[in-house]
Amino acid sequence: MRAWLIQRLSAVYLSLFLLYVLFWWLTTDRLSYTEWRQLIGQPFMAVALGLFFSALLVHAWVGMRDVLVDYIPHIGLRFFILIGVALFLLALGIWAALILVAVVMI
Repeated sequence: MRAWLIQRLSAVYLSLFLLYVLFWWLTTDRLSYTEWRQLIGQPFMAVALGLFFSALLVHAWVGMRDVLVDYIPHIGLRFFILIGVALFLLALGIWAALILVAVVMI
């Protein structure tokens, strides 16, 4: 039940954030690179993006874990694939965090 709830809550946040960004993009004039950096550097947007990437990675983990548990019956193979998926998602999370920190700090 916990995985189902996490999957649904992350999907709701992802959907709401993407709708907000789409609305903002459609109603705002074209921005320069400097303006983009200033926008992402604002505390509200930096936190919202951090939450977006966290929700995206958690959503991906729960989905991949459920698929692998359902379709790979061999426990040893499933374990190594799950470790690979977890390391890949962790690397993506660290990469996203480093980019956000770099943008906020400059």
